[in-house]
Amino acid sequence: MERDTSTISRLAALLRTGIIVGVIVAGMAYPLAALAGLGAKVGIQKVRELPRELTVPPSAQTSYVYASDGTTLLTMFYEEHRKPVAIADVAQNVQHAIIAAEDSRFYEHNGVDMKGAARAFVANQRAGGVSQGASTLTMQYVRMALRDGADSPTEALAATEQTTARKLREMSLAMEVEKRMSKEQILEGYLNSAYFGHRAYGIAAASEVFFSKTANDLTVAEAATLAGLVKAPSAYDPAGSDQHAATERRNYVIDRMAEAGFITTAEARTVKAEPISLQLTNPPNDCVSVAQATNDWGYFCDYFKNWWMQQEAFGADPAARLDRLRRGGYKVITTLDPAVQANAQKHVLAKEKTDSRFALGTVAVEPGTGHVRAMAVNRVYSLDQKHNGRHSDARQRRAGILGNYPNTVNPLLGGGDMPGYQAGSTFKMFTMLAALEDGLPLSTSYYSPQKLRTKYAADWNVRECGTKWCVRNASPTQTGRKNMWTGFGQSVNTYFVQLEQKVGAQKAVKMAERLGLRWRTEIDRIQASPDRARGWGAFTLGVADTTPLEMANAFATVAADGKYCEPLPVTSVTAPDGTEATRAVDGKQINVADPRCHQAVPADVARAATEAAMCTTRASESGRCGEWSTAPDVKRTVKRQVAGKTGTTDNYQASWFIGYVPQLAVAAFLSDPDNPQHRVGDQNGYKPRVTVAETLRDAVQDQPVQKFSPPSKKLTRGEYTDNRNYRYYDYRSYRRRN
Repeated sequence: MERDTSTISRLAALLRTGIIVGVIVAGMAYPLAALAGLGAKVGIQKVRELPRELTVPPSAQTSYVYASDGTTLLTMFYEEHRKPVAIADVAQNVQHAIIAAEDSRFYEHNGVDMKGAARAFVANQRAGGVSQGASTLTMQYVRMALRDGADSPTEALAATEQTTARKLREMSLAMEVEKRMSKEQILEGYLNSAYFGHRAYGIAAASEVFFSKTANDLTVAEAATLAGLVKAPSAYDPAGSDQHAATERRNYVIDRMAEAGFITTAEARTVKAEPISLQLTNPPNDCVSVAQATNDWGYFCDYFKNWWMQQEAFGADPAARLDRLRRGGYKVITTLDPAVQANAQKHVLAKEKTDSRFALGTVAVEPGTGHVRAMAVNRVYSLDQKHNGRHSDARQRRAGILGNYPNTVNPLLGGGDMPGYQAGSTFKMFTMLAALEDGLPLSTSYYSPQKLRTKYAADWNVRECGTKWCVRNASPTQTGRKNMWTGFGQSVNTYFVQLEQKVGAQKAVKMAERLGLRWRTEIDRIQASPDRARGWGAFTLGVADTTPLEMANAFATVAADGKYCEPLPVTSVTAPDGTEATRAVDGKQINVADPRCHQAVPADVARAATEAAMCTTRASESGRCGEWSTAPDVKRTVKRQVAGKTGTTDNYQASWFIGYVPQLAVAAFLSDPDNPQHRVGDQNGYKPRVTVAETLRDAVQDQPVQKFSPPSKKLTRGEYTDNRNYRYYDYRSYRRRN
């Protein structure tokens, strides 16, 4: 047979420039080697400088985030959608199709296919362009490994650029890989690394995206379709409007399978006659891709994501931690209870629709663990705000800025960087806990007038009491002698200001901090500072900003007999190798998902606070709750022991209720996040209260009835009365005397 002398001449010229010199220096026999001459020396030196083995880094993998049942998918996080699969779980159809399409001599060569290279060279010369490739599956695997292991975009580009040095490196490393890995291992690595388009990396992801099935269930036609994508995912995309190119490429792969003996000619003919039939799946990615049917889960997802970015166990900074989530291949089981969430969302929307300017939201936290069971709000979790309603702040409205309703991704419920909302009289819990811890029993009694001139300095805009701060009750019916039972159950402002004066406002502030509150505005940070907290008289009335998450967790601490647990969105975080993610604590490694708890308040103090908090719902076992309370309907709804606290800010700019049973604490608020000065009105005050009651009822209706542990007599008995100053602090008496 005569040689094609023109082809030989071209090969010799290429060898002299080092383009295919890697074939020679690798020590492989090839009849054209003698034509290279001394021009190969440059290429030999380049190969000698290459590493002798390939370190294959772990490929980026998709992280899966589930609800508390461990099976209901919340969302996924990925840069490259990839889920590794063992070669044993990949159909033979797929393995044969990939080999036929990319490297029919895969089982015959040692990483570099000399015959394939020569054949590709001749074919390309005759075609006047690139019609065949010379890279083996092993070489392609090396290239993908170098790409995936790149530490920078420059390194990633160098791993795939069309240069002689890159090709030589691939060849050298491919032969080293063949010495250290079996053909099955190489094929498995290839199938898990190849890009198939639609952000699907690896055969498992591609099978899911294009056919909604596993890689073990693909037919010959489906396997050939995916194998054809590796060469050019965009050009042969079967999901495009024109499947002509994809069909031709698939049929080419089928013909190659027949030539290799993987299928018969008759079978190839039958399969080629089939149209490409897709079952497309768009895998969710990040919180904005939470399924439409469970869109309300987006706010919990956002809280989880923010929590993850704060955990040092996952990286040195928030960006590195987020990258770890998107590339680490974790299986995350969250604390979100689908049933509790669904009921909470239902009750929220029954009282305030998504197109309302007012945000009605609720958070449920499990006492004793800090597990966040639900986060519901009357909003749609979406970045698309072009059809939102008008902004309620006049200046923002004039500037053309739309309101955050119905669509928003703002962390309205907590866990983000929003300031939050004033929580009104719910803060009386912190004053009561501080007083009880200081030894004052529940029976501590003060005469509580309708209006009181306090010892605290007046705010700059308060003039009616001169240099002092005045406080008044919401109703004249609250006037009279009160103790902690009646003062808390009836939410008597003038009682709690006197109690705060007795124990010290700084102790109430410190108690709030111990139960997890963080000061979110500059004015709150100043007021809570050690040199100012002592004079922060209005603190007990809830003038500081907080979030439903913080308040639900603070009251969960009381429900757990004073055991504080950080709010936690996960119960398990598992790495791809099956190990639990850990964090360092006092030199030890513990699971990152373990509850983070400590005794923040003495158990007896917490039990005494609950005894008084049951008066809010008229549920106190002591019978000392007085003639009325602010939320008697809650116990009628929950139908078991339940404690809680109402909260309303000045001029009804926000309304709150926080309720708890031993198994769950739920906080709800109603406010306008766009304009905190926008009044929600007295007529809407029932909405948080009823939302909490119904959510608690549904959450525990199938659970055993549990009762709160009673406090000791030390914190209940006695009739402690402080009569020394109440006349001085009675504003009317003060005016008469002065």
